[in-house]
Amino acid sequence: MVKQMTKDTTPTHDVIMIGAGPASLSAAIYTTREDVDTLIFEKGAIGGLAAITDWIDNYPGFAKGVAGLELADSLWQQAERFGAKIELGEVTEIINEGKFKRLKTTSGDYLAKAVLIATGSDYKKLGIPGEKEYYGRGVHYCATCDGAFYRDKHLVVVGGGNSAVQEAIFLTRFTKGIDLLVRGDKFRASEVLQHELAKNKDKITVHMNTTTDEISGVLPTGKPPTGGKVTKVIGTNKLTGKKVEFPTDGVFIFVGLSPNTEFVKGSDIELDKVGLIKTGQLLETSMPGVFAAGDVRSGATMQIASATGEGATAALIIRKYLEGHA
Repeated sequence: MVKQMTKDTTPTHDVIMIGAGPASLSAAIYTTREDVDTLIFEKGAIGGLAAITDWIDNYPGFAKGVAGLELADSLWQQAERFGAKIELGEVTEIINEGKFKRLKTTSGDYLAKAVLIATGSDYKKLGIPGEKEYYGRGVHYCATCDGAFYRDKHLVVVGGGNSAVQEAIFLTRFTKGIDLLVRGDKFRASEVLQHELAKNKDKITVHMNTTTDEISGVLPTGKPPTGGKVTKVIGTNKLTGKKVEFPTDGVFIFVGLSPNTEFVKGSDIELDKVGLIKTGQLLETSMPGVFAAGDVRSGATMQIASATGEGATAALIIRKYLEGHA
């Protein structure tokens, strides 16, 4: 199948995939191998959150684990080897025009016979004073990206799930000490990660039942603003009700993920109560010809291995859909 041009010269593809994470890259390997003209749109990092994950220990086939960037890069190279094209840009809207779906993007309009949404999720924000003001100046959401800036510094890590514990452990290779703030009275992280955390108690001090209320420091000045730095995190001890302060050079926040589905809100694509895309057994959304796979899909397991599997499944389903809508 080859790229077509409609009467209005809008670029047209057999399938356009939104997001270049493990689900889309896996799907593209399957579609392009069967000569299905495939274009992938990505607004951020190719490989998604997998690309900025330091180390992945539970992906099948890697007995000793694999670096997230290495896995993402391998998927990317494999998809491109079979002919997938990646366009850096953002899809802002999907419009159902019957046989074709019109995608409004930052690069102009595109048409596709089928669409795969695999935009994944992004890091949740706390929504507290100082978080936005100090973003990139002491507030971070990616240890792999920014941890090296804090060599021999002291940090605060917020969160009690797998990501928070895993990233806190990763940060110990740079920092001299970490205060780990956990809102609840127990970890949500796996037993394996908790066991690893215990091995790092010389560098990581755990504070259970502690909220994170405010990030304080010296604000940037000038136009454009320059400088600025975080100096402390202010929280509350839930057991005593008293305010607590943690002097720090930086804050890394890992409190879960939010689905990247803003661009479909208000469309015919149905979302669940948390904003994930609802799908049927064949990964189809409520808009005919539009499918979803990976972490953006309601009911997803939020694992890289399952995202790649759903991507492959989606590709096979899309191929059958295209055959029936030639």
